[in-house]
Amino acid sequence: MLSQDSLQKIDREIAKYPAEQKQSAVMASLAIAQDEKGWLSNETIKCVADYLGMAPMAVFEVASFYNMYDLQPVGKYKLTVCTNLPCALSGGVHAADYLKEKLGIDFNETTADGKFTLREGECMGACGDAPVMLVNNKRMCSHMLPEQIDALLAECK
Repeated sequence: MLSQDSLQKIDREIAKYPAEQKQSAVMASLAIAQDEKGWLSNETIKCVADYLGMAPMAVFEVASFYNMYDLQPVGKYKLTVCTNLPCALSGGVHAADYLKEKLGIDFNETTADGKFTLREGECMGACGDAPVMLVNNKRMCSHMLPEQIDALLAECK
C-alpha cells in the first residue's frame, strides 16, 4: 500500500488529465511509488494499477519498458553512467570502469552494504558535458572524471 502522501501526489498527477484518461498518469505514478518504496515490486505495481483503474499487466509493461524504473531492489544510490558513443568517446567507459573498481561491483550489481547500485544508461541528452551520470534518476552529474566521482562517492557516504 502507498502512503497518503504518495496518493496525494498521484492525485495531483491524475488531475492533469481528463477524468476518463487518468491512466495517462501511469509514468508519474510509478515514479512516485518508486520514490516511496525504493523499487517497484509486483505488489506496488498492482497498487498503482488499482488506483488508476488499469490492468496490472499494463502497468508492468510501462515499468519494464523504461530503465528509470527498478523491478528489483537497488542501493540507496543508483548511479547510471552513460556509455553511448558521445559519452564513450569522451570518457564514459573510463568513468564506468573507475566506478566498477572503486565500488567493487559491475553493472546491475549492488554493493554488499546496499549503498550503491551501478547501471549502464542510454543517452541522457547532455553529450557536451560527457561523461555524464544520473544519481537516483534525478540528479545529473557532468564531466565525471575520477576527482568528481570521488567527490560524489564521498558525498553519498
